[in-house]
Amino acid sequence: MNSPIELSFEKSPAAVLAPVCVSINGRFLTQSVTGVQRYAIEFLRALDGLIGAGEIDAERYTVNIVAPKGARDPQLEYIGFHRKGRMSGHLWEQLELPWFARNAVLVNLCNTAPFSKMNQVVTIHDAAVRAVPHAYSRAFRTWYELLIPLVAKMSKRIFTVSEFSKQELQNWLSIPEQKCIVLKEGKEHIDTVDADDTTIARLGLANRPYVLAVSSTSPNKNFGAIVEAIQCLGDVSFDVVIAGGANPRIFAADGKPLPTFVKHVGYVSDGELKALYKHASCFVYPSLYEGFGLPPLEAMACGCPVIVSHAASLPEVCGDAALYCDPKDPRTIAEQIARLMTDEALRKLLSERGLERALQFSWKQCAREMWQFIEKLS
Repeated sequence: MNSPIELSFEKSPAAVLAPVCVSINGRFLTQSVTGVQRYAIEFLRALDGLIGAGEIDAERYTVNIVAPKGARDPQLEYIGFHRKGRMSGHLWEQLELPWFARNAVLVNLCNTAPFSKMNQVVTIHDAAVRAVPHAYSRAFRTWYELLIPLVAKMSKRIFTVSEFSKQELQNWLSIPEQKCIVLKEGKEHIDTVDADDTTIARLGLANRPYVLAVSSTSPNKNFGAIVEAIQCLGDVSFDVVIAGGANPRIFAADGKPLPTFVKHVGYVSDGELKALYKHASCFVYPSLYEGFGLPPLEAMACGCPVIVSHAASLPEVCGDAALYCDPKDPRTIAEQIARLMTDEALRKLLSERGLERALQFSWKQCAREMWQFIEKLS
């Protein structure tokens, strides 16, 4: 009697999935850190964590940052970092990056991308160059109004950070609704920072309650309205603390001096900023145009009540956890500050609501959802 035939099944080479390369456009690592660069840094930290946790198959996918010379190394554990090329800026991005990422899915996180690259995705944060053109130089506007439509057309997917920005981009770029995906920003970066509580005594803020604001010379941040609101307040029993590089006194109308209770503390570290959020009675942010609005989210995550404008994406971020003002009327800003500073119960309510609201925003979820689209391109 013949012995049984043993069958051997082996996977053919075609059945084995080929490794997939994913390249991250690291040009942002040569730039100073504003909201857009913060988004990219925190997204990559979250993505690195997903790889480390095994949510992303490290054997199937190789993820590397490709950056120009002079770029800062973000020092991630599972995502590689490579400086390549001789050029810098837009020239590097348009001429050299497409070659370095020729065999990869390219991920662009900071508005711009090579317009000659087909297999790529891009995050476009807002349509500010169209909505608030006076905030930018003519050369900047001209280049972006040429580049962004080309990038939007060539990219497989466009990500943005709010429903407001999605509508703005659709109106500008006439892109299909299903091509533009909303992935909201996160707040874990402020959770992981150790608050430098010595900041409060060092800056002389321990003796009176204070209102916190962040200064900016960008017109859409509307910082001048905060200064006008301060001048409407009259004599008050609290201080107004201004963090950031722009001295508030240059915004004072007709050279009118600001009250002595206004304290400009200049640039602060992340730890100092968290301490300022934690100890502030409220945070004021009457921006005219925001693609998302990270500072109010940071404040809410620290338990700080917020006053924001009823404009752009800010109601979408803050929901019922904020007081709202008319950003074009400094008197309403002053009224909301006075209301909140004299109502301890309201401050407590908004603090609790803000902490709860902040839990809805996660860098890890942002990275996880974007990765689902990247996988489909591989």
